[in-house]
Amino acid sequence: MPADSGLDTRKRPRRGWEPILSPVDRLSEVLFGLIMALSFTGTLSVAESGREEIRTMLLGALGCNTAWGIVDGVMYVLNVLVQRRRGLALLRAIRGEPDPGRAHRLIAEALPPLVAESIRTPSLEQVRQDLAGMQAVPAAGVTGRDLLGALAVFLLVFLSTLPVAIPFLFPLEARRALRISNGVAIVMLFVVGHRYGRFAGGRPLPMALAMVAIGCALVALTIALGG
Repeated sequence: MPADSGLDTRKRPRRGWEPILSPVDRLSEVLFGLIMALSFTGTLSVAESGREEIRTMLLGALGCNTAWGIVDGVMYVLNVLVQRRRGLALLRAIRGEPDPGRAHRLIAEALPPLVAESIRTPSLEQVRQDLAGMQAVPAAGVTGRDLLGALAVFLLVFLSTLPVAIPFLFPLEARRALRISNGVAIVMLFVVGHRYGRFAGGRPLPMALAMVAIGCALVALTIALGG
């Protein structure tokens, strides 16, 4: 889900194409869908499963991720709407605050702590004046871009199931199909972790290995709890 700043209420000119979801949002949705799919494949007993059981597992995994993709898409829109309305409420509070000092505190509280601590009062005053000088306050409704974001969330959750399920579509022995599926899942976890590490500016390899371990642990916990 997006973590918008409470003060980001102005429509800024776009420079070329901008992604609808942030890198963290995209990676999180892929990870979520992948863990959901693995919770199904992890319960498959290769010693007892036939083609019918595998087919049932595939339908269950696809159905579950479809349902959760829809739920996550709806929650994305609701989260964007809440963030936008909170931002507008903050904007009105700052514009209506007669005491500049209090307005500065409102602005600082809306910023990330590290940023707020490094900004001096003259800069906060400039932001206050810019907000006070806005000619029009944007609407707080749902936009077409928000709906595209919800669709992107759904597709990420749903499509992340397919690579894990594809091995079961081929006429392979159940044990071999499961091993291939698990290998694909481990590779996907590694790639997601590697990208997390690159985005965070740290060392991608340790993050990739940690993501594999965390993903496997979450799947084991999900299965143990009956998920």
